[in-house]
Amino acid sequence: MFRLRLAAWLAAGLSLLPACAGAAPVAIVAAENFYGDLAQQIGGRDVTVTSILQSPDQDPHLFEASPSTARSIATAQIVVQSGIGYDDWMAKLAQASRAGAPKLLVVAPLAARRDGDNPHIWYDPQTMLTYAAVLTERLAAADPAHAADFRKRLAGFQASMHPVLEKIAALRTQYSGTPVTATEPVFGYLMDAVGLRNRNAAFQVAVMNDTEPSASDLAAFEQSLQTRAVKLLVYNSQATDPLADRMKTVAQHSGVSVLAVTETEPQGMTYQSWMLDVLNKLQQALAK
Repeated sequence: MFRLRLAAWLAAGLSLLPACAGAAPVAIVAAENFYGDLAQQIGGRDVTVTSILQSPDQDPHLFEASPSTARSIATAQIVVQSGIGYDDWMAKLAQASRAGAPKLLVVAPLAARRDGDNPHIWYDPQTMLTYAAVLTERLAAADPAHAADFRKRLAGFQASMHPVLEKIAALRTQYSGTPVTATEPVFGYLMDAVGLRNRNAAFQVAVMNDTEPSASDLAAFEQSLQTRAVKLLVYNSQATDPLADRMKTVAQHSGVSVLAVTETEPQGMTYQSWMLDVLNKLQQALAK
């Protein structure tokens, strides 16, 4: 009789384990920390997130994957890559991992971005909203028991983006058509969203691709700063070179406002607070 009761108790205890312990968190590896940030916001306690590029002091173009990076990717259930040439190493590591894992989620095609487009697609808030919605459904498929929680957190993220979108609309009303320039097109999608008129595009693309701008492009860039034909210079403080530094110096000497931006989300911020911060700084720079 005792053995029968013990067996019944064990069976009852085991039947309660899934309800108490729940499924293991979904393992997510993101190439960049802004994608990882959104994954954590939507996944909450039901995910574990590893972001590979996460320091604004690190030049993402000089990144080299380590064995620990490869191991993280090999055991992940969802792997997030930006795409269109920005982080090709991520796809290579994913393809080299063991069969059945991981599941690669490439963000660029979600926003209809293709090779040759500006790869800094996270500076387009609409792209990040689309990524968040697609990721939510991936998580719901991987962990159906928490699907409702994922969708609830998605709704919270979408609501938290309203101040960002409202700020963009306000700046567009005030500054649409304002001529500006940049050392490279990191900030390009937000420039477009605000309606700013970006000059010296050929120079920016050359710097981004580590090629030498033509003499005419260099001269035109300097002239636009010296004559103050542009109201603002956007400067990538995370990945600099002597030519970009030179343009920054010319802008400062000419009295043109300089806005420093990074490719990686600053530590201690969320994607939403990062975008609001840079938009506020844009407004301050344009107001000068």
